[in-house]
Amino acid sequence: MNAEKKPKRLGEILIDGGVITKDQLNIALTEQKKVHEPIGKLLVSLGFATEAIMRSALGEALEQEIVDLSRVVPDPDAIKMINSDTARKHKVIPLSFDPVKSTLTIAMSDTFNLFSLDRIRIQIGQHIELVPVLAGEVEISNAVDQFYGYELSIDGILREIETGEADYSNYQGDIEEYSQPLVRLVDVMLSDAVKRGASDIHFEPEESFLRIRYRIDGVLRQIRSLHKTYWSAIAVRLKVMADMNIAETRAPQDGRISRTIIGRQIDFRVASQPTIHGENIVLRVLDREKGVIPLEKLELPEESLHTLKIMMARPEGIILVTGPTGSGKTTTLYSLLNYLSTEQINIMTLEDPVEYPFPLIRQTSVNEAAGMDFSNGIKSLMRQDPDVILVGEIRDHETAEMAFRAAMTGHQVYSTLHTNSAIGALPRLRDIGIIPEIMAGNIIGVIAQRLIRKLCSYCKEPYKPNKQDLALLSNREGIKPEKIYRPKGCTVCELSGYKGRMALLEILKMNTDLDDLLAHGATTKEIRDAAYEQGFFTLADDGIRHILEGITSIQEVARVADLTEKMT
Repeated sequence: MNAEKKPKRLGEILIDGGVITKDQLNIALTEQKKVHEPIGKLLVSLGFATEAIMRSALGEALEQEIVDLSRVVPDPDAIKMINSDTARKHKVIPLSFDPVKSTLTIAMSDTFNLFSLDRIRIQIGQHIELVPVLAGEVEISNAVDQFYGYELSIDGILREIETGEADYSNYQGDIEEYSQPLVRLVDVMLSDAVKRGASDIHFEPEESFLRIRYRIDGVLRQIRSLHKTYWSAIAVRLKVMADMNIAETRAPQDGRISRTIIGRQIDFRVASQPTIHGENIVLRVLDREKGVIPLEKLELPEESLHTLKIMMARPEGIILVTGPTGSGKTTTLYSLLNYLSTEQINIMTLEDPVEYPFPLIRQTSVNEAAGMDFSNGIKSLMRQDPDVILVGEIRDHETAEMAFRAAMTGHQVYSTLHTNSAIGALPRLRDIGIIPEIMAGNIIGVIAQRLIRKLCSYCKEPYKPNKQDLALLSNREGIKPEKIYRPKGCTVCELSGYKGRMALLEILKMNTDLDDLLAHGATTKEIRDAAYEQGFFTLADDGIRHILEGITSIQEVARVADLTEKMT
């Protein structure tokens, strides 16, 4: 009978991983008899290993998820669930709380410590599931010191700033000191923006105050106004986090911040712009959980989803996604690539810049300073044996020509184009120098897209449509709805009447008839009429379907699509 295998001690794991030597472990064990400190803490204090190296070695050896607490912004709601005495005694730090799944993620130096886990469950309640992740002991101690004992709400920090005596106007100190309320203010704002589903954070200096706005569901909302004296310190904090030059205030700069917020990896693309009242800084929130949506979860009608899958089944050709900035083109493209991505095909992208990293997909950022523009980049990608190529945007003749050349040599190409409609992509390509004979047979299809806000399911209000409403909804024959819905506003949707967004799509799937019309120089109207005969529907048609289903309002669809296009 085989004896049960004993689990390895920390020292043995670190020796096997090549982190420390046996001599170093013996020194630490000898020192431990004098001071009675944990062995991991002693190894760090003696200089034999860094916290990061130990954490990585432990995570690999124990096959557990590890977390770098220096890049984590804990959720204030999670911090409130475990008191400071429990956190210090059991060496844990709460990271995020998911009220939907009722899970609390905590960082621990020993995720197998059942006694500590039981004590925490007693405090938070048995109905909440604990999700322990591995972190270094020293990092946890530092995090407990940082996040407990200090105010972690926006209102509380602003109150602390307003009642404090410190002068922040020329703040250039150690911005990593968590006792500094402006440091906490920036971290909490990042966390707050992510929790509220913001896509952008705007820091906008005026003559005597700083305006802070979030873009939520495509609409800017003012969150706070601060006195102008605080702006220099906040700007320094943001620039340091984004690895930007804090001394340069007269030229635009770009940077990037990576943080773990509410339990997931979030990137922020940071851009500064000099204005007459000081530097304007905007952060684009790159939330991979929202940016990479499975194709089946895009809330597309079954017919549209089926059409997209048929288009992607063609082995070569171009699929274009069109729409204005902020219409969700990138999200749709990533969803298409994610659907295609397998070990059997080579997908390569050329983006400006790469926003969401993907496994199995080779991604490249455009770098015009190094001679890597879209046109030259496609030439380079062609030498990498790709099956599928994503070109971030077709802007000019050279890029369009290279994209079509790739399509004609057996590749599937995806790209974006700035046009108002799917059919409008065809004359746009002619304008930039692609002849109709080349387009015919090489365009698989064109997807035009807009984003609309969904009515809040808690407060949307039914009403009987009037004659004008019925006239706008007459795009579909025989439809006279008894009721449709409009926004009202409640605490759930922050009185906006809308909660969340979804895509409106019109999909032009090319076929031999349309290709023949295109090759023979047919007008846009002739192509549109032929497409209608084959079942093509517009953005307005898709919007009307969502209005009749009670998902959105007439006003919201009219904001992005022309509902009057078929009225006589």
